[in-house]
Formats: sequence, structure tokens, C-alpha cells
Amino acid sequence: MSDRWQATMTSAQQLRQHLHANPELGWQEFDTAERIRSQLTRLEIPWKACASTGTIASLTPRTISDGTPHRALRGDIDALPIQEATTRPWASQRDGCMHACGHDGHTATLMATAEWLKLHEDQLPGPVSLLFQPAEEGGHGALRMIEDGALDGVDEIYGWHNWPAIPFGQLACPDGIVMCGNGTFTLTVTGRGGHASQPELTRDPVLAASAIVMSLQQICSRRLAPQQAAVVSVTSIDARSAPTVTPEKAVIGGSIRVPDLATRKIVNQLISEICQATAASYGVKCEVDIQPRYEATINHADQAARTRTLWGSVSGAKGLADIRLPIMASEDFSYYLQHIPGAFALIGADDGEAHQAPCHSAHYDFNDRLIPLVTRLFSQLVGVEVSTE
Repeated sequence: MSDRWQATMTSAQQLRQHLHANPELGWQEFDTAERIRSQLTRLEIPWKACASTGTIASLTPRTISDGTPHRALRGDIDALPIQEATTRPWASQRDGCMHACGHDGHTATLMATAEWLKLHEDQLPGPVSLLFQPAEEGGHGALRMIEDGALDGVDEIYGWHNWPAIPFGQLACPDGIVMCGNGTFTLTVTGRGGHASQPELTRDPVLAASAIVMSLQQICSRRLAPQQAAVVSVTSIDARSAPTVTPEKAVIGGSIRVPDLATRKIVNQLISEICQATAASYGVKCEVDIQPRYEATINHADQAARTRTLWGSVSGAKGLADIRLPIMASEDFSYYLQHIPGAFALIGADDGEAHQAPCHSAHYDFNDRLIPLVTRLFSQLVGVEVSTE
């Protein structure tokens, strides 16, 4: 059996590296979906398409124990619009597109779990659904999967994310919030353009935009309690013009991170108030467009406790991560947890070698050593003990 386990892990690593070399953006994961579906067919695992490029694989034992829940496991499949800067043999072959968040590893781990569970299908106490989900990176893929029936008949769901900021093999899976909700904003500052030598005849949107950026910093530092988890980040300013021309317009882009709906409401209101008041003081106008993305990822206590307990047997002495929660990043796994009980875990990837670059970095690479650990966890979460002896 140890030979079969090793073969499964080798196949998963090869899949991971293939996916990394051939990344696809959200809702464009056509080759990725075909690869997943072909491998499931080879393993004789029934599957069906869901939400276009998504796939649901199904495992069902001959006998289902009374009261056993139908459990689901999820892996995301999409990449990011980032130009890869690594020189790994499996580096992205597609310009401007990269698996910079480890979804290639999440997919490969779920496929390894599929292969291992298929070998032990009769040991399953109940049915299992494996969700290969598209468009996690801002595309609301989880919502589309749910709308297309991914959770029909499912009682519990589990997911995970590799996290380079945590030491290798340590797990964070709290009762309650694990990752924040998020949103984006676009601020369009409109003034009066003109010649740079005649500032009195203009209403400078660049100067006003700069003041708005600085004023927004008071939201977290002065308008929210120090204990409140929240982030307001300005990530871009676009006011392109010639060196001697004051432009008509400047556009500011940014992101917010909030732990709950109440904080979201306060932050959104303050953004609007500060932008309008600051713009007025500079004689310009500011149009505020705030778009919600994902709500906070909030674990259910029973499923989170179960995950932590099983991780102890899977990881040995690696144990639980000593980090401040919630993580300020966001996840569309939150949609699943709004519908049914479940848990989402962060698992450390930093082994002190080449896996310290953060997610969404051009230097990031998934740590393949996580695949066997999480395959064991996933298998035990759905009721199959893993022995590779």
C-alpha cells in the first residue's frame, strides 16, 4: 500500500507542476477543467460540470451508515494576472498569468484525495462530493457553484489554504472568523485641467487625490477603535498627463478588509464622507464607487474543532499556529459557510527553504510537501483512516 500511496503523491505533484506551468484566469480555466475531468474519468470517478469550468466529483460507498453526513471538500483552480518572476522548471508558460496563490496545489491535493478515496470507497461512511471550483480570485466562483447545485444534499464542507506566513505544517482553524471580508473602491476625482504654469486657472485633481489618499488613512487610525480589525488600502492612482499639463481627472483605486457587516457599513460611510469633504475643500468633485466582494469566512465550531483534532493525528508535533486572527485576506469559501456548516483552515507553507514568498507575489511557489499532509487530513475528515504502511 505504501507504493500506491507514493504513486498517488507523485501523480499529484506532477499535476500541480503542470497546472503551475499552464495557469488560467477565473472563468477561463478550460484546459484546467479538461485536465481535471480527464483524470477523474481515468480514475473511474463520476463527475459533472458545474458553473461552467467547475467540476463536482462524487464518491459513494455501497453501504451508507445511518446519520452519516454527506461531506464536501473544495479546491480552487484559477490563477492570477501576475507575471511570474521565478525560474522554477515548472514556471508559468503564459505571459501575465501565474498561479501565485497556490490554487494549483489546492487542486492537486483534492485530486490526490479523490484518487486515494476511490481506492477506499467502501470504507467511506457516507457520500462525498469533491468541488473543483473556478474563479475564487474575485470572480465569486463559490456563489456560482452553489447556484448551480454544488451544495444540494451536502451537510458539511471543508476547505483549506496554504499560507507562507505560517511555519510549515502548522494549522490555524479557529471557531469563528478565520479570514476577513473585503471590498474594492474606485474614486473618480474631477477638476479643471489647464497649463501647469497657471495653477490659479485650474482645479487640480492630482493635488486633491493626494489629499484624499492621506485623509483616508485616518479611518483605521482615528475613526475605528484600536482593537477593531480593518484595513483601508489605496492601491493605485491614475492621473496620467503631460509634464506641463494639469489633467481633468484622477482615479484612485483601493481595497478594504472588514470582519463583519457592521464594520463594513462604517468604513464605507467614512470613505464616502471623507472623499466628498476633502474634494470640496480643493474645489473638485469626487465620485465614490464602493463594490463589496466577499464576506468574512466564519467557521462553525464543531467542524473547526474536528479539523483541529484530526490535524493533530495527521501532522504530529507540528500542531497549531500561534498567529493573530483573523487574517486580513479574504476567501469566497465564505459563501459555502453561509449555507451549511463547515470549516476552513490555513496551513503553513514556510519550511525555511524556498516557500516564504507571500501569496500574490511574483516570486511565490506552492510547497509540494503539503500535498500528502492535507490529503491525509481530507481523507480523515470524510471518514477514511490513512495508513501507508
